[in-house]
Amino acid sequence: MEEHIGQALRAARQAQGISLRTLAADTGISASLLSQVENGKSYPSVGTLYVLVSKLGVSLDELFGLDVREPAAPGDRQHAAPEPAGAGRPGLIIQRAAENPALTMEGGVRWERLASFDDGLVEALLVTYPSGASSSGEGTLMRHSGFEFAYLLEGALTLTLEFDRHELAAGDSFCFDSTRPHLYVNHARETARGLWYVIGRNAPDDARERLSDLLAQVGAGTGAHAADVIRRLRGKGVGEGAGGGN
Repeated sequence: MEEHIGQALRAARQAQGISLRTLAADTGISASLLSQVENGKSYPSVGTLYVLVSKLGVSLDELFGLDVREPAAPGDRQHAAPEPAGAGRPGLIIQRAAENPALTMEGGVRWERLASFDDGLVEALLVTYPSGASSSGEGTLMRHSGFEFAYLLEGALTLTLEFDRHELAAGDSFCFDSTRPHLYVNHARETARGLWYVIGRNAPDDARERLSDLLAQVGAGTGAHAADVIRRLRGKGVGEGAGGGN
């Protein structure tokens, strides 16, 4: 499924009338590397991918080659139960482990897309960092819109967040504003794997302040929890206008 990365990026660039050299100059990525990524001859790093999708407005579902315009048909990888009348909430989505769409990036970093509603609010991922893998082969810190929540299931990771290094072990969880420069590196011999939820990456600019305020309630111990925050965000239309399914 990795070929969909290049296909989605090239389609978005051409649809916006942006030349390959212009996109390369605007993102600080070499034209040769960008060409290789678009043609499926090279895997981007996590950091490079975030730069490109942020510039082009590409959704996670588009990267996975999923049809973001048509609802899932019966028998597809996602099965949505009918929504009860008057329930005012999305129906159940069950996605089997063997059917997780997956992408492999530079260094063997792997993303598996987990079950998600198509409202563009939450990007849910099972993320794997093999030994020695990094979110940037050059050691460059990345930044992108949204808020990052993660739980490390196994292994260990080093998170560099701005000027501070944090050693993370299995069972540790963390969250931060993803506009802060950050970098992940697996210095251990064992593979690291964890659950990642990026909230609001595709939210409109005018919704980010509301999103920040609601998420701050969790950290402030006001009694709000993740499910309630997401419910309130949907009610406030934070996910409106987001492109694609994530």
